[in-house]
Parts: sequence; structure tokens; C-alpha cells
Amino acid sequence: MELTFKKARLGSNANTSATSAAAVGADDENDVNDFGWWALPEPALLQIFTRLSVQDMLQAGLACRRWNSISNDDLLWRQKFQQHFRSSPTIPLKPGATSWRTEYQRLSTEIPFVQAQRLEPSVEFNHGHTHQVLHVSFAHNGEMFATCSKDGYVIIWNAQHPCTEKYAHNMKQFSWKYTQYSQFNQSDTLLLVSGVHFGSPQSTSGEIAVFYLGATESHLRCRVVNRPYDIFGTWFSDQYLLSGDLHWLAHLVSTSVLWLNKANQEIDSEHVPIMSQMYKFYNRNASSVRAIMVARCPWLDDTNDPLARQKQMIPAAVSSTASSTDEPSTSASASASVSASLASGNPFSLRRTRSATPEDNYLPDISEHNQVRRSRARPGHTSDATIHYLEEYRRAAAAAGLEADHEEEEEYETVSDLPDEYDEMENSVPKYLIFSTGSKTFTPHQIGFKRIRNVYFPKKLDPGPTLKERIAAKRAAEQQQQQMPRTDPDWWDYESVKDRFDQVDKVIDLHGHIIGMALSPDHRYLYVNTRPWPKNYNITNPLEPPPIAQEIDIHVIDLMTLKRVGNMLRAHKAYTPSTECFFIFLDVCEEYVASGAEDQHAYLWDRYYGISLAKFKHTDVVNSVAFNPKDSQMLVTTSDDYTIKVWRSKAQAKAQNIPLDVSESFLLKPKN
Repeated sequence: MELTFKKARLGSNANTSATSAAAVGADDENDVNDFGWWALPEPALLQIFTRLSVQDMLQAGLACRRWNSISNDDLLWRQKFQQHFRSSPTIPLKPGATSWRTEYQRLSTEIPFVQAQRLEPSVEFNHGHTHQVLHVSFAHNGEMFATCSKDGYVIIWNAQHPCTEKYAHNMKQFSWKYTQYSQFNQSDTLLLVSGVHFGSPQSTSGEIAVFYLGATESHLRCRVVNRPYDIFGTWFSDQYLLSGDLHWLAHLVSTSVLWLNKANQEIDSEHVPIMSQMYKFYNRNASSVRAIMVARCPWLDDTNDPLARQKQMIPAAVSSTASSTDEPSTSASASASVSASLASGNPFSLRRTRSATPEDNYLPDISEHNQVRRSRARPGHTSDATIHYLEEYRRAAAAAGLEADHEEEEEYETVSDLPDEYDEMENSVPKYLIFSTGSKTFTPHQIGFKRIRNVYFPKKLDPGPTLKERIAAKRAAEQQQQQMPRTDPDWWDYESVKDRFDQVDKVIDLHGHIIGMALSPDHRYLYVNTRPWPKNYNITNPLEPPPIAQEIDIHVIDLMTLKRVGNMLRAHKAYTPSTECFFIFLDVCEEYVASGAEDQHAYLWDRYYGISLAKFKHTDVVNSVAFNPKDSQMLVTTSDDYTIKVWRSKAQAKAQNIPLDVSESFLLKPKN
């Protein structure tokens, strides 16, 4: 073949005007090779290259310039990409990507895949957890991550390889049963840790602790009551956090109160407040507000407000009993008290009472490009492990790609012209309060949205009426009661008491048990893990929810429109019944989506193409996953097997001389 290439070059460089008889004879002798490899037309060569493996194709590209040019053909690499990863041919190249070849390389060598570390106590050192590890979260700068466990500890780790323990705090000294959730503030100087108190099986009592994280030391800053414990808590701003409380009003009816708390509660004076009530929501059918989070939405303004558009379209307000995914609700549902301590994972708080709310509903599947709706996977059938998006998601991604690809994170300015009696609360940044809730049963099956507007925290406590004024008011109330007996509110009739509560702006019903939520890094999309209910389910008793599937669905909600724009049905597993269901956390970075599962694996998908890429093995339930926000090639998984596993890409492993341990990671797409 090399001889043929040389003849081709010689033939092209020959001087036809000075051709000798010997040269003519040589050409005649090689007429047989005039149509050899070197003379094949490009379409024929492309057809041949499509039948080569990627490795053989790259080797062939080293033979000559022409073959090298063909081996770099973008249409050829698009076919190889779609063939290898089984992506939809209708999905265009990811915005911002340079070519299909670089995308093939990214998904082959730059996804987390190599087990770089296994963090657990050993003979050499006593670092790590001694019980089930429930949650992991990263600092925004990517330099630390924190893990929570049923051993009662929260451990902060250095993220640089090899990961080492930086700080550890034992919360059992504060009567905590275990730690369940953590979150770093924006400046990564404070860590919010949520936990569960010791108590009876029916107790829902929990607490939030805030720790200062310094360069050389870490200490406790404050503790805040949090009930029910699975409200978790979240940062509202860099120095303020949200917690919850639950009050029962009547049988199956309660109210969830959200409190805004100072992270530093050092009391300079008895007149300085440390907490302020933010919202008060109405709850029915033994449900509650849970898993609260705050989304920063810089695109949200009066000209681009989906809630305002819906109010124009819907003249009459819809009560919270409406379960349509596109109808706003006037209330969120709220909670019950708690179940007994469960054997595995982090259980939901719940309380067993009784009532009835019949309902018949179904959440349709999203299939791309107007294809016929796919039926849900049945036992014994292969599940489709692809995240399917509506076309509007692709258009939004393309529009985002037209903007500056490497712009730094926007630093939001806080309002500076507030009255002196209030602290700055970042009111210049539009926000949504997001939480899981319900209205038909005690299990969380709806996502509630509340637009946060003009939140102020007073610098001084309102002293209220004087003692003399309080005595006079009490006497007046007693006289009025003698003249007209007091009538208690009818808490079951929402319309008669709705003026006492804050309104939930939007409710999206996912028709299944919600077990985890995560925001995309830009807070544009909300990803939700659910265990779906059967199609056309019927709820006759709110304390007896429908049976849940043994698979986990992922739903994607666009916060710009408050509509569901994507889903992935039944590709990872869960086995516990509804009464024993626990949280399975997922995480989202710029490139990927990852989730834990009860089948002893964590799963990884490409976020844009929706294709499943890999799974990572543990020996028990995988409760939580987290990407390094500054390095999407690093993933941490935590499990009931007491271990924390750190996964890095093949490219990173090669650069950092990390042994290529891929014995517990598996590609989900076969090579062709």
C-alpha cells in the first residue's frame, strides 16, 4: 500500500513534456493499480471508514494526509458518536462544542469513571464514617466536600487528590440521632448541617447547625430548631438560612411555618432579633412542606414572569385540591408527624391519620420530536435509560450557547438603598422558594413554587404593646367573649381561613413519591427523582397512598416557564414500599446528571444528549451523589455500605498518575 502512495505522488509530479520511454513503460506496467486505494473517490473511502472501529480509523488517519482528512470528517464522527452512544440522530451537536470528535472524546475519556479513592476507616487511619453515609455536598469553589452519616458525624474533606479529612464534628453531643444533609453558603465560609433528634418513632423533631469553616479551624456558630426534619433547611443568602416548623390545627390539617434565621446568633442585645417568620402555608390530608430550596433566577422580572402570564390566562384562582400539572394552587399542603426509624437510607417524616381524597390522574411521558408516546417499561422488559426532552429544551440550550461561553459567575449586587432598620437580603436577585409537598396524601407528590419578593430582616425587635396596654386588651377580649361566645375557625374549610396563610403560586403534580431534587448550576432547571404511582391511580384514604414503582423516574422542570420539559422513565431502581421510602439524592453539573439508586449503583447521564453513560458499584443502597462544581470530571458517591467513593475521569487519572481502577464502574453503552 505504501508503494501505491509513492506511485501516486510520483505520477502527480511527473513532467509530461519530458516523459521518457521507460517512464511510459512503467505507467503501462502499473495500469492495474490506477484504481487502487489512492485513487478511490472520497464517498467510497468514507463508506469504508464508517465500517472501521474508532481505533482502526484513527490508525488509518496516520497513513497519509488524505486519509487523515477523511478520518477527521465531522459527519463521520457524528455517525460514530450516534452509533457508539446510541444517541438520537435528531439531536444536534451540543452548543459550544467544537466538533463531534471532541464530543466523542469527552464522553469516552472525560467522564467520571476511575475509582480514585475509597474513603472509609482502616487500620492505617481512622478517617471516614462508621455507619450509613446519607449525603454529600460540595463547596462552591470545589475545594471541599461534606458528608453526613448515621454515625452522627459530619465530616469535611479536602477535594484535592488524594482526598483527606479536614474537619469532623460529632453531633450526638447535641442529642442528634444522625446527620442527614449539608450545604455550603455562597462564600464557602459556613456549612449548614441538618439532622434528626433522638426521640420516639413518632417524633419529627430535627435541628440545623451552622459551622464556621476557617483555614485552620472550624467551630459551631448556631443551632436552629427544624421540624419536620425532612424540610432539611437551606441558605437564603450568604448569612441567612431558612428553617421550618409544623403546627397541627385539626385532624389532618396543619400549617408549615418557614423561618428566616441569622447564621450568627451572638446576642448583642435582647432587642436584636435572630429569626423572623417568612411564610406560613396551609396543609391538608396530613401532608407537609419538605425539602426546601431557593433558586436564584436573574431572568425573572415583570416582563418574563410565568406566574403573571398564568394569572392572565386563568381568571379564577384554583384551590389547592386541583392536581393538574399546569394549574396554580392557592395553597401548599403540609405535613404529618413521623414513622419509625427505618433500616436503610434517610426516611421521610410522616404521621398516620385518616381521611379520603379520591383522585384519578396520570403523568404522560415526554417523547422527543412528536414521536408516538412510549409505554412505560414493564417487568421483564428493557427500560429506556435516556432522558427525553421537549424541543424547547434544545432551543434554550442553543440560545444559551450563543452567549459568552466562558463568562464568570455573575456576582449579584444587593440593594443599597434600603431603610436603615433592615439588613440587606439580596432583594435585587429574583428568587423562587421551591419545596416538595402534597394535597392528596401524606407522601410528597407535588412541587410547590413561591415567588420571593422584598424580604427584609429587622435589626430591632418590635417591643409590642406595653404591659398596661396588654392588660387592657385582655380585659376587652374577656368582655367581648361574655357578650358573644368565641367561635373557633373551621380549619377544614380552606376558603374560610385562607386569609391567615400565604398562597403557593404554583403546584406541579408529578403523580408519584418525590424522593430527591436538584437544581442545575445556573438554577434554570429543576431535576426531580420520583417513584411513580400506577396509571389511573385512585386515592380513597390520604394515609394509604398508591403503591409506588420499583423504578425511579427523573423529571426536568424549566423554571423560566414552570413547565416540565424532560423526563427519563424507569432506568434506575428502588425497592422499598411507600411507607419505608427514603431519599435518593441526585446532582446536576453543566455536562452531566447523576443519581443514586437502591440497586447498589449510582448512575451517570449526559445532560444535553440525555444518554446514559455509566454506573458505579457499591455493596448497598447509594444514597447521594455530588459533582465537583469546578471539575465535572470528579464525582463522589455515598452509600449504606459505610463508604465514600471518589470517581475521576481517565484523563485526570492519567495526568495525576492515579491507578486505572475500573473494576467497579461500568459503561452502559456497548462499543461498536
